[in-house]
Amino acid sequence: MNMSKMRKCLTGALLLTVLGGQAQDPVQLKLVNWANGLSSVVDLAHAGDSRLFAAQRQGIIRIISDSMQVIVDPFLDIQDTVNSIGGEQGLLGLAFDPDYVNNGFFYVHYTAGSGPGVSRVSRFKVSSDPDSADVASEEILYTWPQPFTNHNGGDLDFGPDGLLYVAFGDGGDGGDPLNNAQDLTDPLGDMIRLNVSDPDTTWTVPASNPWATAQDTLPEIWASGLRNPYRFGFDRLTGDLWIGDVGQNAWEEVDYWPAGNNSGPNFGWRCYEGDANYNTQGCQGMSNYEFPVTTHENVATGGTWCSSIGGRVYRGSAWPHLYGRYIYTDYCAGEFWVIHPDGLGGWIDELGLSSGAQGYTVIAEDVNGELYAGNTSNGQVKKIVDKCPMDPPSISQNGNTIESTVALTYQWYLNGALLPGETNQTIAPSVNGIYSVVGTYLGPCSLTSDTLNFVGNALAEYLLMGFRIYPQPADDAVFIDRDDHILGTLRAELVDATGRTVLNAQFSPAQRTLRLDLGAMNDGIYVLVLRDSAGASLGRTPVVVR
Repeated sequence: MNMSKMRKCLTGALLLTVLGGQAQDPVQLKLVNWANGLSSVVDLAHAGDSRLFAAQRQGIIRIISDSMQVIVDPFLDIQDTVNSIGGEQGLLGLAFDPDYVNNGFFYVHYTAGSGPGVSRVSRFKVSSDPDSADVASEEILYTWPQPFTNHNGGDLDFGPDGLLYVAFGDGGDGGDPLNNAQDLTDPLGDMIRLNVSDPDTTWTVPASNPWATAQDTLPEIWASGLRNPYRFGFDRLTGDLWIGDVGQNAWEEVDYWPAGNNSGPNFGWRCYEGDANYNTQGCQGMSNYEFPVTTHENVATGGTWCSSIGGRVYRGSAWPHLYGRYIYTDYCAGEFWVIHPDGLGGWIDELGLSSGAQGYTVIAEDVNGELYAGNTSNGQVKKIVDKCPMDPPSISQNGNTIESTVALTYQWYLNGALLPGETNQTIAPSVNGIYSVVGTYLGPCSLTSDTLNFVGNALAEYLLMGFRIYPQPADDAVFIDRDDHILGTLRAELVDATGRTVLNAQFSPAQRTLRLDLGAMNDGIYVLVLRDSAGASLGRTPVVVR
């Protein structure tokens, strides 16, 4: 992962550790079989009911009626019209009208024609049979010629505003040689937004489109600077947009754009690939572009990713730990990653599953917000579930003991360091400090508790490698006694939670007890570090000041 993003991701976790808040375990995902036999599945969508519709690249849409139940007869078969010769051509996107229950309309995005072909957005209507579309009902809404056979994009979806969003790749070859993604006179490398709700027209330009009234610009363009936005989706609760944009040879990226902002975001390609410069000739300053939420390194430069597959924010009810988290994947790596806010304006990005399978091309949701992943290589559709849905252990202090809620096994930690041999449900601490426990559960699952600042009523001192530190907790002063066999000049340092040394003092060779005056210290937990004359650490232990 890009290190600038990694630093942002770690910020929230570090603050939680310092402040003693609830531990943030990465959620652990699991894939459950949902359907087989869907060769070249590339998209999934629901029609407002319990069915899941699977678009196959060769030009077929099939219905998954329930777990492991695929209706034999296709819902739609337009193989004769679809050009699927190139690996990035074919039937690529499917979306159902928000009013499908009343008008029966659904929309597809596919490659037509021969050679590079043309990208086509069409509207179809369901027949009198709810499991069969009317092939003759096709109404072609939008077409655009393709200069090459790759980078067709192909996804489409309705936003929270009821408008149809359609994503186009930059037209192909490599490096966007025609500079399509930064050219607002064509839709290639852009996302367009159309109003398709008027039955008397094919589509109209929404008045709130950023270039609705501009000259020498396609008014249907809503966003630009995309290389190959193969999969995107809206958060069904907030309306925020998430885009998986396939990279060139260095970085795979995920982009984010908040709901209701129609200012015309430019996501940077071909000027930038991920966060890195790509070809900045003729480009504007960096502030004019929107940079990704996260990036992953491409296989061409030593990484494991090759095609970022945008996902969805989980808004179902079956798996509470997943709620509000964006789940996405990659075609080559087979990894499923999870993004959620860090509470500080940034994001935490964590690995949820390494599936070991290549070929995932879509993550989509059903009518209830449950998530599914389709694999074009093996024709399988999997349901995404929480591998470890149980709550993490909770710990509480009872006098001079700490107890965990029930788990299969326990391992206790003090100040983040493992406590050897402390594997019971209850622990009787010998020193004060910050305690936590890792509990294991069926799954197998290992979950970390929140942290507890333990201050025992009967604990008057710490014993540390030949030193006695007292009293604990300390008020005006803390004393350090050393055993007779520990000789020479020693130094004691008191370090606060930020890592800053706030107090230090020195033992003379003949001194057996050292007093550290705490009158100017704020209440809190500090770390006492003892060093020898060469500065090497002899040990460290927490000191509670109150």
